[in-house]
Amino acid sequence: MKNIDTAFRYVRGFTMLVITGCTAVSCYTVYKSYQAVVQTQDKVYILANGKALEAYASERKDNVPVEARDHVKTFHRFFFTLDPDDKVIKTNITKALYLADDSAKRIYDDLKENNFYSGIISGNISQTIQIDSVSIDVREYPYRFRCYAQQNIIRTTSILKRSLITEGALRNVSRSDNNPHGFLIEKFTTTDNRDLSVESRK
Repeated sequence: MKNIDTAFRYVRGFTMLVITGCTAVSCYTVYKSYQAVVQTQDKVYILANGKALEAYASERKDNVPVEARDHVKTFHRFFFTLDPDDKVIKTNITKALYLADDSAKRIYDDLKENNFYSGIISGNISQTIQIDSVSIDVREYPYRFRCYAQQNIIRTTSILKRSLITEGALRNVSRSDNNPHGFLIEKFTTTDNRDLSVESRK
């Protein structure tokens, strides 16, 4: 009877040890599987020129300065790039106004009322912009920005270079095809727009 009782205790102890080990292994396997699924969901593969490139998803807060700067640059490129073509002007301005509120719309309306765009077309003038830098203050919301750029106004006989400094704020909105960064420019103002130089065209 003693041997049977001892053997039973050994078997019971061994069985409990096996069950505990199996439970630990199962929990570890589930945990590692969950980690693998999460890591897989954070990866995106982009096909470019026949090659699969791996990209990683990240939280928006990690990319706010980068996306905000690109949003401001995109708006300025559309709003200040003009050619003597009514369709080009309307297309660019429409794209720009999706990225800003009525503060930019008021500037556009004032310029239109003063026949600025008509003068661009009738004078065969082109206007380009070269953005030097964009500073974003993400310490407070809405995010304040300042853009430093240079305008080139190309006429038939000359090229006028002007400095351009603008300011405004960025607030979050829903992303869309017209506004992929999910920001909206508010309180847009031009703080400096003076002539720098004029060079003759040959």
